Amino acid sequence: MNLEYLQSFYITVKCNSISKAASKLHLTQPGLSIQLKNLEKEFDTSLLIRSNKGVELTEEGKVVFNYADTILSMKNNVERDLKSLQQNRPKLLIGSCKSIGEYALPCALFIFKKLHKELDISMEVANSPEVIKKLCDHSINIGIIQDNPKKNGIDTKYLASDELILVGNSNNTTEYITIEELKNLPLILREENSNARYLVKNAFQEKGILLEDLNVIYSLNSPEAIKSSILSGKGVSFLPKIIVKNELKKGLLKHITIDEIKIEFNYYLIHRQNYIFNKYEQMFVDFITSSKKAFC
Repeated sequence: MNLEYLQSFYITVKCNSISKAASKLHLTQPGLSIQLKNLEKEFDTSLLIRSNKGVELTEEGKVVFNYADTILSMKNNVERDLKSLQQNRPKLLIGSCKSIGEYALPCALFIFKKLHKELDISMEVANSPEVIKKLCDHSINIGIIQDNPKKNGIDTKYLASDELILVGNSNNTTEYITIEELKNLPLILREENSNARYLVKNAFQEKGILLEDLNVIYSLNSPEAIKSSILSGKGVSFLPKIIVKNELKKGLLKHITIDEIKIEFNYYLIHRQNYIFNKYEQMFVDFITSSKKAFC
């Protein structure tokens, strides 16, 4: 299979236009069309339906496009790793969910770096579903997420336990509320596809309550933005204990206990099944799953 043709096909679908894709690939439109036709010849099937409105995938094209996403990601990773070897400096790339990646993991990475000064360490922070996606498309080899993904092809290692707690501004004197009282409070949630939102939704569904029954004023994709909103008195929110422990200790935020609601979860290190870690990846896995990890 010609990877150049596959990339041209992938970019064409992404751009939804042969002319835009040709410009992006620095090809002429006839040249791009020839590459697309050659790819269709390789697979002996039609992949695209062309029209004045752009391009549309055939059923066969959808299959090829899904594989192209993974194959091209793997190609980029191979090039990245080869470049790393050529530069003769080992690299460690980790994907982490926001709560542990932005608040707890930096201290552990600092200690690990002190033990391995020759190593370049990079961390990509996203929500847990995005970390899982990056792992599955081979963009990363190690991920750290909230909750067990229960997904085929992924192995997990337990890291730590945590709890989503309701927190409000310290000026709010209420320390205990019922679920009915919560319905009247302005509630800020994480974004739609985040694991934190999923955990909150599940906990309330078990009590027969939908998120729509709560007074959700808006959603944010940043725990830090949510904390700022709470501190300025905009509302209350469910946040992991690990990211609010300093504000609770200083009295800036207050833990509000809710009757009959307790949202506990674990953090896990994840990797693809049957993936063999390189030397530094294995050293990091051994370190981060040990008592030496020293989260902030």
